[in-house]
Formats: sequence, structure tokens, C-alpha cells
Amino acid sequence: MEEFKTNWTREELKAYILLYCAYANFIETKAEKDFIKSKVGEEEYRHIHKEFDQDNDYQRIQKIQNTVARYNYSKNEIDILFENIKKMFLADGSIDILEENIYRGLQHLLK
Repeated sequence: MEEFKTNWTREELKAYILLYCAYANFIETKAEKDFIKSKVGEEEYRHIHKEFDQDNDYQRIQKIQNTVARYNYSKNEIDILFENIKKMFLADGSIDILEENIYRGLQHLLK
């Protein structure tokens, strides 16, 4: 089985996770895009978006899971990450069912 290792920085990981969440309902709104850029910067956003666009859903999950494990995130860091995910979901006004499902799935994988 292929391993999906990355050499991402923590900021790139954050950008990738937020992008993954933004695409939960298959639409990245301007509000979500602006939120992600506010958290990681324009350059990091563009850089990681190129990789994100080339990956399929399985690769995305594997990369997120492996990179979080590599950084050995503490419970507090995971909690902060999920606070940012929730804020990103709310950036366009509400959390829809697809976003809620992604949120729960990531909680299961990362907590």
C-alpha cells in the first residue's frame, strides 16, 4: 500500500485541512477562501491549493492523517484546529449537512 507522506509545514497542513473542509459541499465560497487566506496567507493558500487540486479524497485523508501524526499534535492543538474548522464552516453563514459530516469524520480520524 502506498504511503502518503508530506513535507508540509504546520501552516501548509492547516491550509490543506481547511481546504478539505471548504470542499465538503463541493463549493469553496469566497468567504471560505478569504477565511483560509486570513489564517495561512495568500502564498501558502495558492501553493497548497495546487497540490490539493491534484489529490483525490482518499489521498487527501491519508495526507492529513499522516501529517498530523508526524507533528504529534497535542490535544490542545487538535482542539484549536477544530475551532478553526468550525469558524471556516461558519464563514459563509451556516454549516450544512455535508460540512457537519466532514467535521465528524475528521474528529473521528484526528482526536
